[in-house]
This record gives sequence, structure tokens and C-alpha cells, in this order.
Amino acid sequence: MPNVEQALTCVRVCQMLSDGYQPIYVFRYNQNTKTVFILAGVTESLEILIFADGQWKFNDDEA
Repeated sequence: MPNVEQALTCVRVCQMLSDGYQPIYVFRYNQNTKTVFILAGVTESLEILIFADGQWKFNDDEA
């Protein structure tokens, strides 16, 4: 399970996506790497990785 800091970051990131009317297709916690992966966007091109320390990395394949 995500830790508290990571879970709060997940909520903030999902809220930002929702505010931009971006659909969320995949929300997955990886127990091996202790990261959360989110796949979002109308064209499924937004990839977000949230680390255990609450930091996150954004990758936009269309950029």
C-alpha cells in the first residue's frame, strides 16, 4: 500500500487531472518498486509516476 505522503500526492495529481477534464485509465501501485503509476489523458498519453517520498514525475508522450 502507498504510504501517507505518497497517497496525498496521488490525490493531488488526480485532482489536477480531474480539473483539466482528463480521464484516468490506469491507477496502479507497484509493490516491487513502491511507486504508483497513473495513465491518463484523452489519448492515454499522460504518464505519471509517484515515488514513495511523494515526489512525482510527469511524462507526456505527445510533447
